[in-house]
Amino acid sequence: MGCYMQAQRFEIKYIIPESITPSIRAFVRAYLELDPFVQGSDACSYAIHSIYLDSDSLHTYHAVRQGDRNRFKLRVRFYDEKPESMVFLELKRRHKEIIQKKRCAVPRHALLETLSGDTSFVRPTELEGHAAFCHLMHQIDATPRSHVAYDREAWVSRDDNSVRVTIDRNVRAEPCFDLNMTAAMNNPVFVFGDHDVLELKFTNRAPEWIRELVRLFHLRQSGGAKYAGGIRLMGEDHYAGRRLASARYFTEAAQPQFA
Repeated sequence: MGCYMQAQRFEIKYIIPESITPSIRAFVRAYLELDPFVQGSDACSYAIHSIYLDSDSLHTYHAVRQGDRNRFKLRVRFYDEKPESMVFLELKRRHKEIIQKKRCAVPRHALLETLSGDTSFVRPTELEGHAAFCHLMHQIDATPRSHVAYDREAWVSRDDNSVRVTIDRNVRAEPCFDLNMTAAMNNPVFVFGDHDVLELKFTNRAPEWIRELVRLFHLRQSGGAKYAGGIRLMGEDHYAGRRLASARYFTEAAQPQFA
């Protein structure tokens, strides 16, 4: 799972019944190839886990609920529990229909120090992404709020990364107020039930075959917000307010170096 500062792109989401996923997969296969991280997997997918950070008042959640077209998300993403695996600070911004993501790789053992402003473990090319993440985290006083997990099937352009199609299954979420980065979940809600999340991602304008895909399967655009959807199902009272666990987790680390 590489490290990068992603250029702006368009993302369109659809909530689809699992019954049509095989047909959509067959259509997409004619134009894209499986992501290298999926190749060799019996399930044609890989697990994604994200710990979303938010304020006591759930600032980023309410931005989604209110339809703010200029908003951001803060999350710490990981793919397994191996001590040697990297974890990733991700800042995802939306400006109308355009998405920009900044991502910074961090050694698992140095996560707290890095979130507190220590750049010792940050690659020079990712310093800007680290600074942007930490600045917004401290600006809204964000701490861990939710663990969101799902299985991702990903298809990419054969020659470049200009088009990417993902299908996320078994999207589940539950409150989480620490950064222990464990994959196990206690009692999550399944955010979209027996439906999958289809995301069409592209730079510039959509290829004609994507337009045909939408027309052929009668797809209707949807928000598909995983973090916000989990809170909506379980209730804000399970996530909002000052959480002693998360407060202690962050204050025990070094003091932030960002204003």
